Amino acid sequence: MTTELNHIKAGCLNVAYRDSGPSEAPVAILLHGFPYDICSYNEVSRILNGRGIRTITPYLRGYGATEFLSPDIPRSGEQAALGSDLLALMDALSLSDAVVAGYDWGGRAACIVSALWPDRVSGLVSGGAGYNIQDIKNSAKPINPEDEVRYWYQYYFHLDRGRNALRDNRKELCKFIWKLWSPSWEFDDKTYEETAASFENGDFVDVVVHSYRHRFANIAGDPKFADIEEKLARQPLITVPSIILQGADDTVDPPTDIDTAKAHFTGPYERHILAGVGHNIPQEAPQEFAKAVEKLIHKD
Repeated sequence: MTTELNHIKAGCLNVAYRDSGPSEAPVAILLHGFPYDICSYNEVSRILNGRGIRTITPYLRGYGATEFLSPDIPRSGEQAALGSDLLALMDALSLSDAVVAGYDWGGRAACIVSALWPDRVSGLVSGGAGYNIQDIKNSAKPINPEDEVRYWYQYYFHLDRGRNALRDNRKELCKFIWKLWSPSWEFDDKTYEETAASFENGDFVDVVVHSYRHRFANIAGDPKFADIEEKLARQPLITVPSIILQGADDTVDPPTDIDTAKAHFTGPYERHILAGVGHNIPQEAPQEFAKAVEKLIHKD
């Protein structure tokens, strides 16, 4: 697999991305989450490329070599921005459609484009929550205390103390999160350092903090995404063929016995819970993740 980065202007970003596999092959766009990066998909891409599938793996806004085109652009991390970024990347690359696959932030972008622009999506692989579109209008409603504690980091980033930790101690903080969310994943220091370098992006702190404050309606969004946020507030259904992957050992987004996400999907739908896997599904279970992507590529 090539490690060379490509760059393309897409929307308000100069997106850095890996493009590997046969150039005329069906396309899968692979989207990482927080606090991870495109290295999550090293093995997934290798597998898919070997099976004749092209993979596009971008750094999200605020990560790695992806940059904003102007200092005047708000460093928003809101869900509408992530979805808009994915659509803009597809437009810039002249991709009429693709399988979109992601988890965490990346899964959110994939779900948004699948819900609002289904003609652009031939299939969705969503890791973790499954239906990963935030219900911001109801974000002030508390959940049971045992579940609330899982979101400590989000509440932490609402404070200057949390922002300062992300600014001054981000490598240690994000490594702790990796361990906490994937307790059965035995990654080494080299694996972590390869990804942690992407957190040195100058916009990382601003984008991350905005993301976690906006989802609780504690900070304004970028006005240019207001129309998209209004549509997302209606919790739109996802009609495209979808495969949901959940890690049985995921401590931040653990699967439940009852599949509460399924009601949001009206097309062909599968849900798989992966034993011994935590939050970073593609890096912990690349064979299973690649299998899901390939099934949607070849669904016909």
